[in-house]
Amino acid sequence: MQKQPTTLTLERSVDGFLTITLDRAETRNAINTQMGLELRDIFVPLQFEASDVRCIIVTGAGDKAFCAGGDLKERNGMSDAQWRSQHAIFEEGFYALMNCSVPVIAAVNGAAFGGGLELALACDFIYAAKRARFAMSETSLGIIPGLGGTQNLPRAVGERRAKEIIMTAKPFTADEALQWGMVNEVCEDEALMPMTLEAARRICANGPVAVRQAKKAIHNGLQVDLRTGLAFEIESYNRTVVTEDRLEGVKAFTEKRKANFTGK
Repeated sequence: MQKQPTTLTLERSVDGFLTITLDRAETRNAINTQMGLELRDIFVPLQFEASDVRCIIVTGAGDKAFCAGGDLKERNGMSDAQWRSQHAIFEEGFYALMNCSVPVIAAVNGAAFGGGLELALACDFIYAAKRARFAMSETSLGIIPGLGGTQNLPRAVGERRAKEIIMTAKPFTADEALQWGMVNEVCEDEALMPMTLEAARRICANGPVAVRQAKKAIHNGLQVDLRTGLAFEIESYNRTVVTEDRLEGVKAFTEKRKANFTGK
């Protein structure tokens, strides 16, 4: 990013991961135009170049909300043109997040409603605190999910459950989200960040090129038929064969030591 963000807190770890905290606790971390711009500035470059970031965690400030969705107070009174212009910023940021070259984990620490749930679904997988609550609430506002919700949610929970969630706009619990396959793990509230950090550290300890290629193969393969998916897989596999990390991984295994991967 060119400027220090004002709606996000960024924390870099020596282990190689970046924690992004949505930092508007007074609005339940609602996404305003500025936050949309800052998310876009972070994720657009990461579509193509991982730099030295090996994993990203997205969470919310405070203990009440991960993200309440779009900032409706800011949106109140917007013209159609202003609304579309703002939404285009959100689209760029969310689509870039979905195409991010490195793994992104959502640590949902509280309510994730509307665009907040769409933000979590745009990540690669989700850990949730027991206090987390979810809702795809857009239809209750006279609109529909427009940041990937109608596509990512049914891919996570199935078509029929997604229709129910979106059409009723009814909130649901973290345990229900786990049962339906939307989140990977539910834990006690205070255990959320330790569990997420442990997963991030494990990812960062693995070969960064291999991790990125595995993510690419899975994501692209799910959009196509099996034969084409297998072609994506072998292309991604072959990109790891020529790396220094592949040589280091095998050498470390035979020497019974931890591999020192450099991303080369």
